[in-house]
Amino acid sequence: MAWSNFYGGAIGNVLAKWEEMGVFSYVLPFLIIFSLIFIILNQIKLFKENRAVNSVIALAVGFMSLQFEFVPRFFAEIFPRVGIGLAIILVILIFLGMFIDPEKPGIMIGLMIVGAVIVVVVLINTAGSVGWTAGYWWEDNWGTVIGIVAFLAIIFLVIGTSNKDPNQPKQNLIYKALGFR
Repeated sequence: MAWSNFYGGAIGNVLAKWEEMGVFSYVLPFLIIFSLIFIILNQIKLFKENRAVNSVIALAVGFMSLQFEFVPRFFAEIFPRVGIGLAIILVILIFLGMFIDPEKPGIMIGLMIVGAVIVVVVLINTAGSVGWTAGYWWEDNWGTVIGIVAFLAIIFLVIGTSNKDPNQPKQNLIYKALGFR
């Protein structure tokens, strides 16, 4: 297959060559895992300030995680979905920024809920794609789980907004129940 300007040009050729060399399947997942393990070991100071031991452990974990095809396949499934989820959040932020005042706390709560839903959808779809049975369980039972969560949220709001002091407005009780001052 000839690569020309219609298929991405020079950048497309470079990315295709990197894919053939395993950059996306092995090098980038290794760097992510190595970096995360190294940072965690440095932060918890398990071996005091011995960065050599931390890097050897991070190298070993990084290489062992690539021993089988699971990690590259998982990363290949999750990161495109994360990109799409971030694009959806960005579009929502752009449209809300044009029409709605972002200083209102209700807007931020709504955005957090939308973000949480997107995270859950990305994780569930990725779990189903890599063969975890939880992905299929979610596919069959997502309506029940949403109903239970909504029911619990309603109970939380009712209990949190119950008016014990008749002089205190209900709006302040709702803000306190949601963690605002």
